[in-house]
Order: sequence, then C-alpha cells, then structure tokens
Amino acid sequence: AGRLGISRPRLAIAALNPHAGEGGSMGMEDEHIVRPAVDILRAEGIDAFGPLPADTLFHARARAGYDAALCMYHDQALIPAKTLAFDEAVNVTLGLPFIRTSPDHGTAFDIAGKGVARPDSLIAALKLARKLADIDAKAVAA
Repeated sequence: AGRLGISRPRLAIAALNPHAGEGGSMGMEDEHIVRPAVDILRAEGIDAFGPLPADTLFHARARAGYDAALCMYHDQALIPAKTLAFDEAVNVTLGLPFIRTSPDHGTAFDIAGKGVARPDSLIAALKLARKLADIDAKAVAA
C-alpha cells in the first residue's frame, strides 16, 4: 500500500477549463495537454481518469469514486475543500519522500493575538500526519 494506505489509489484529474473544455469550445488544453497526460499515467499503471469538470468533481457522489483529486490550480481545489470542511481541512502534499501536512487555510496574521483563532485545522493536520506516519511504519515493517 502507498502512503495513503491504499494499494491502488483512484486519482481523479480535474479539467483546466470549464466543463472540461466542451470539446474545444472553451479551450483546447484539456484535449491537447490534460487528456494525453492522463493517458500517460494510465499507461504507467496509475488508476487515473479525467479530465473531469471541476464544478462537479467534489459533490458526495463524485467523491465516492476516487481516493484523491489532482486539481490544476490552487483555488480549484481549495474552494470546495474549504466549503466542505473549513475548520478541519488539511493540505497533504503527495509525492514527497516525507510526510507533509498543513492546515488548509492561510496564516491569519490579521487575527493573531486576538484570542479568536481556532486550532481545529492544525489539530487535524497533526492527526493526519500521525496517521500517515503509522501507515508508513507498517509498510516498512511488512
């Protein structure tokens, strides 16, 4: 199993353009760049699919069909993540040789020292890092 504890993770690839480009009427990047990249991933044995329209990628039924989503840019991923779980959302950087998690919000310097900051996202990031470390330890021991 990999770092997420999933032996063959299903990876949803978001489209760059609205509605995955609508067959080129909203841009050709999804057909000329994203789809060939997904084909390469699949040829390398990765269970990847897409490009998928980002506006429908994050509802509950869609999320049930994949283990991780790869988005094309920051807001494409973080708007739905923060909408679904602002206080508990965690950023995980995959593909590194070490575990990296962080709260899925900014530094919030504007509220520093005011006694209004909530620790929920930091606690969630630390708990997830610990869970991933446990998965790594089990994989090494096996």
